[in-house]
Amino acid sequence: MTSYKIAVIGGTGPQGKGLAYRFARAGHTVVLGSRSAERAEQAATEILRRAGDTAPVSGVDNATAAESADVVLLAVPYDGHAALVESLRPRLAGKTLVSCVNPLGFDRRGPYGLDVPDGSAAEEAQRIVPEARLVGAFHHLSAPSLWNQAGLLDHEDVLVCGDDTEAKAVVVELARAVTGRPGVDAGALRLARQLEPLTAVLISVNKRYKVRSGIRVAGLGPKE
Repeated sequence: MTSYKIAVIGGTGPQGKGLAYRFARAGHTVVLGSRSAERAEQAATEILRRAGDTAPVSGVDNATAAESADVVLLAVPYDGHAALVESLRPRLAGKTLVSCVNPLGFDRRGPYGLDVPDGSAAEEAQRIVPEARLVGAFHHLSAPSLWNQAGLLDHEDVLVCGDDTEAKAVVVELARAVTGRPGVDAGALRLARQLEPLTAVLISVNKRYKVRSGIRVAGLGPKE
């Protein structure tokens, strides 16, 4: 397995910290990014306690994290997403940039997908940083399940979309850190328009059935 240096922007939030933990446990070098370097360092310490002190994890500010890594993962709320990506643009050019951002709203009837002018958060990021190699992935994973010390989430699939073949192949392999097998190539980046709001459906299912549901694609056969 190829080892990558992965920056997790939003690494102090539940989703970012959970994914960072899984990547570190699989042997990747992880740099947590946050607006506050101190908070990023604290989150890195939590991951080290859980994954083992030999796990290569550190915490810095967002700009330093993005600058230092081969692969940059956006795990931030959609509110403020565009401004954050714009601020990091010089440091994201040429990088494999992975978006797991889910633009969601909540009202009395429950969660729902927001209308995004660019079609999806992933496409918004691609517009802002056209020099980056954008991939959408890891949208549908439960943050508590990621942070759980149990084994791989082998009952789920990671759906991956993107227009850059090489960058998408990198993320398909990174999915092994979570599920133990490659991610599912779901197609072009524009399909993030369907993948991102699908998270609202899973949240609704979780609330109704008191579970942590996920996505599994049937009919593909064994994947190693």
